[in-house]
Amino acid sequence: MSIQSRGKALITGASSGIGAVYADRLAKRGYDLIVVARNKERLEALAARLEQETGRKIEVVQADLTQRSGLARVEAILDVDPAVGFLVNNAGIGVGGTILEADVEALDRMVQLNATAPMRLASAAARGMAARGAGTIVNIASVLALTPELFNGVYSGTKAFLLNLSMSMQNELTGKGVRVQAVLPGATRTEIWERAGVDVDGFPPEMVMSVDEMVDAALSGLDQGELITVPSLPDVKDWNAFETARIALKPNLSRSHAAERYRSAHAA
Repeated sequence: MSIQSRGKALITGASSGIGAVYADRLAKRGYDLIVVARNKERLEALAARLEQETGRKIEVVQADLTQRSGLARVEAILDVDPAVGFLVNNAGIGVGGTILEADVEALDRMVQLNATAPMRLASAAARGMAARGAGTIVNIASVLALTPELFNGVYSGTKAFLLNLSMSMQNELTGKGVRVQAVLPGATRTEIWERAGVDVDGFPPEMVMSVDEMVDAALSGLDQGELITVPSLPDVKDWNAFETARIALKPNLSRSHAAERYRSAHAA
């Protein structure tokens, strides 16, 4: 006997990896699902399994979010379906190589999928959720948002974009009944590495988390009311210290005169 529906959750990049595990967990929490990805065969297999296991209704939407038509199709769902109360912005790709080596067209597609698409979907979702006074938006970023020197700078830049977007959105949506969470996974065992031409097995095993454990930790962070969840971080005091240091910069980031060290150098 299935539990009463909690409404609909829309998950992008749901055909495998992080998105597929979110689909599994949210269906088991009582959400009907709209699962979005390019691979329709995988989506249909996922939908069939989850419908059988959970009794939830699963809608499959095949869409390429790097294409305006595919993105517009998913935006329209968020615009018109008031039952969608949970968005997981998960779809993303990685491109290996440095800014000097990588194919700039591939980098551009990555920006479209990792930054532009989730921004547009979050915007569409936030408008409807704020009007209804309830909803949750989860943006899957990465610890590379904080450590850009470790990987492709464009990839880490897209994840920093999602982190900043999430923090700003939560500030804007305070008091409107909408929760926002940014999830910053470390290395997680998914297909994104192979697609980016990186062998995840080349990493020390103690650095790589299973996708099931990562998603379960992220959902635990959401349940605990976290805006930023870093599943691998042992002590939340480290994040709090980082935030305290960041906020302490604010009074001095925009002033009417240059800092003394610059004015002295100019005078010399």
